[in-house]
Amino acid sequence: MLKYINTTLNNAKDGSLYYIVPYIIYIFANEKSINMNTENVKSQMRKGILEYCTLLILSKQRAYVSDIIRSLKESRLIVVEGTLYPLLTRLKNTGLLTYEWVESTQGPPRKYYELTDEGKRFLSELEESWNELNNVINHIRERHTEDN
Repeated sequence: MLKYINTTLNNAKDGSLYYIVPYIIYIFANEKSINMNTENVKSQMRKGILEYCTLLILSKQRAYVSDIIRSLKESRLIVVEGTLYPLLTRLKNTGLLTYEWVESTQGPPRKYYELTDEGKRFLSELEESWNELNNVINHIRERHTEDN
């Protein structure tokens, strides 16, 4: 089972929440029997939620890349531009985001991203998935605690 999950994760180049969910559930359900590098697991979990967190930020208002990074850092999710730009490009190419160039008084024009209507619908679906995932993890955590 673990080999299947690791293969799935390695094939999940976009770090989508849908790919990381089975992995998280497996880890929580079998945490005593798995000898894994915790930093690797935490890294995979962060990658899995980056898309969701980025969409949440953009659901409040349009934002420039440095604004998104600042907001993520304030929430203790450290991300660099080299990670965020490919994600934003993919989200734009799939119709979930749009952008507008805005002149800046301090340098070149800036690209401000915002959710499209399709992006808002997609975020709503991700929120449902996130709530389901939280319920599953809480259930497993409660069950695991009762067994000890």
